[in-house]
Amino acid sequence: MLLFLLLVHFLSSSTCSELLSRQKRVWIIDSFEIEEENPGPFPYFLGKVDIERQYRIYFDLYGQGVDEEPFDVLSIDKETGKIYVNKPVDYEKTEKLKLRFEAKRRDMTIDTRLGVEIKIRDINDNPPRFNRDLFEITVDEELTQGASLLTVWAHDIDKLDSPNSTFHYNIKSVFPKSPDTEFFVNENGLISFKGCLDYDVANEITVVVEAIDHGDKVQLSSSTTVLIHIEDSNNHLPIITGQTGSGKVKEDEFGTSPLKIHVTDKDSPHSKAWKAKYTIHNDDERNFKIETDPETNDGILTVVKPINYEEKTTRELMISVENEAPYFFCKVKQKTANDLWQIETNKDGKHPGGNDQPVSTNVVIEVEDVNDPPEFEVTVKKAKLHENAPIGTWVSKVTAVDPDFGSGKDFLYKIGEDPAGWMKIDPNTGNITTIQTCDRESPHVVDSVYTLLLHAVDKGDPPMTGTATLHIHLVDENDNLPRPEVEFVDVCMSDGPTTTNISASDADADPYGGPFRFELLGNVEGKWKLDPSYGFTAGLVKELNVQAGFHTLELKISDLQGQYGVYSLNVTVCTCSVTRNCRSRSSPTTAGWGAAGIAFLSLVLLLALLLVAFGLSCNKEHQQMETSQEESLKTYNTETSGTDCKVFLSENIFRHDSSKMQINSKTQYSHYLNQESYLNGRGRWSHSERNNLHATSANWDNTSWNYGATRNYKLNTERESFFARREFVNLRSLSVLVQQSLFSLQSKEEAAALDEYHLYEDEGDFSNLSDVDAIDSPDDSTQSFLKAFESFDPKFMQLASICNPQQE
Repeated sequence: MLLFLLLVHFLSSSTCSELLSRQKRVWIIDSFEIEEENPGPFPYFLGKVDIERQYRIYFDLYGQGVDEEPFDVLSIDKETGKIYVNKPVDYEKTEKLKLRFEAKRRDMTIDTRLGVEIKIRDINDNPPRFNRDLFEITVDEELTQGASLLTVWAHDIDKLDSPNSTFHYNIKSVFPKSPDTEFFVNENGLISFKGCLDYDVANEITVVVEAIDHGDKVQLSSSTTVLIHIEDSNNHLPIITGQTGSGKVKEDEFGTSPLKIHVTDKDSPHSKAWKAKYTIHNDDERNFKIETDPETNDGILTVVKPINYEEKTTRELMISVENEAPYFFCKVKQKTANDLWQIETNKDGKHPGGNDQPVSTNVVIEVEDVNDPPEFEVTVKKAKLHENAPIGTWVSKVTAVDPDFGSGKDFLYKIGEDPAGWMKIDPNTGNITTIQTCDRESPHVVDSVYTLLLHAVDKGDPPMTGTATLHIHLVDENDNLPRPEVEFVDVCMSDGPTTTNISASDADADPYGGPFRFELLGNVEGKWKLDPSYGFTAGLVKELNVQAGFHTLELKISDLQGQYGVYSLNVTVCTCSVTRNCRSRSSPTTAGWGAAGIAFLSLVLLLALLLVAFGLSCNKEHQQMETSQEESLKTYNTETSGTDCKVFLSENIFRHDSSKMQINSKTQYSHYLNQESYLNGRGRWSHSERNNLHATSANWDNTSWNYGATRNYKLNTERESFFARREFVNLRSLSVLVQQSLFSLQSKEEAAALDEYHLYEDEGDFSNLSDVDAIDSPDDSTQSFLKAFESFDPKFMQLASICNPQQE
């Protein structure tokens, strides 16, 4: 204060005043001190500034606490320079006030300007505060003393490092209190305990922790609450109270529960400390399992593997029980003031007293006998048998036994599954023999093995069945001929020889199958050959001399053992203008002018048929066509291309009126037309078709044929003779010739290279030919006539089918 007054006095001299006026310097000096939160009364006098002048001075004060935050804390008397405090100041908000002091002359010019700093003196007006009002944790009952539970934290906003902001922690209260537990907190707020936690005494503990500061005049404090939840540990062993159930199980039965084990436990229900865990002992074959009922904690014993009564009639089991959580116990032996207490506890879940064995009980399961099925000595047996073996051949023998005590052999053998019905079994001995010839190539045989399913059925109540399987290996024999895989082959015309593959197969296995040897029979030299002729596939080579058309070749195929078959191979030769399939023709868009020619020729043919029909309708009386009684050949001297080509007949040119036709019941005429259409489609008669024509009845009554819609040509006879039927065939031949003409015109461009006459060699004078013997054909014996044709080569069958007279 004295220094302040001397400084003010020095600055009041005129020299200093002038110097300050010139230099514009501001002086900062120590200020007064204000006590924080001074209760007043206000205003109260803080101090006075004295400046000695020969003239009158006026005082002003500016800055914090006056016209800046905090406002209106200080004021000054302008004439006397006395400073007053008008209201309390909070140290935690403002630690000091920085002011400007000015002394002014009467003309309001600055005489003196000083910087003033007033300090705020802190008082203990704030207690330490915790960052939370409530802390909540969960710990295990088996937690060891001295372990850290929780760390709390508090802070005091009073002046740093002063007694007002320094504090310590303290346990204010614990509820409920336990004689075996004591909580404490260290200087850092770490909470721990001494002794043992006991869930049975308190499963929830409330601890109040306070923080107290070290103020000189007054000590302030605050508190927080710590809620500790105790989780039950396994400090109570389960106790077996009994068992319920029959304790019996039937032989070969599983999935049943013969008994239950009941236990009690004082630990918290449904906790790991309470849940029981059962273990089965003395069950070497693992026939049983035991599971815990989650609601009752009972042990449910269940059979998981069938038990054989004949092996053992009873089963003695030992069942032990313990909890899912390991056993724990804690006991206080001695309490100390400063250190942790002396306690007794277990380690690694060992039981008190060193008894590590869990609680157990013995149970006896009684096995009840049931009827067992017979058992085959060999459940999967193999045997060998030659295919085509005589009926009654012995195959194998199976043997079964009945495992039941005292039952002896009281059962019968049966066949459970015999896909082809080839076998039988003696019901008493088990001998298996054949009742039919076995074929290795049967669809019931897989990889040369025929499988039987056999049963042995006892006479118990209910009867039981044992099952065995017999695999019979059928030894192959050469009982199948090699066969071609196709009967119809398409061959394309070309400038050189053309090769077409022909494959064959044999149902027999090696060495009775392929590779095969292929041969062509008949006069095929210069026309056809095979290259290669050995293997599973042969190459059919067409020479240049073969023209377009239909050809039938006799093909001989031999297997490795020399067994062979002869087959007719139908070969169609064409130009293959569209595809390699000779039955596919060019589309109308590519036919060119040939299509127009076909259309024009068809129109002319239609007009001609209409004229013929009109002429026939004008005749008053139908003239029977005379036919010769003798067979003869007519010489046409025709040598044109396309006569051996494929002919497609149209069903529209030759139709019948179904409403006017009566057909013999022996053979449906619709079938006959189908045969005819098939002939027209491929240009030849098969052997079966010739037989059908041969057997077709010609007994037609009041038969009518329509040519278009113009005229009905009626044949009114009681029974058509052979010659009348030949006339019908001649009419159809006319239609065939027309179709051949159309086909020839269509193939004109394709077969242009073939439209040349062929010069044959001179065969000599007709007069020098020797006579040909006549074929005996007795008129009184139709059967003899047929037998004569049957002795000929199959190539004469077509002639026979045409020439055979209708049988009565």
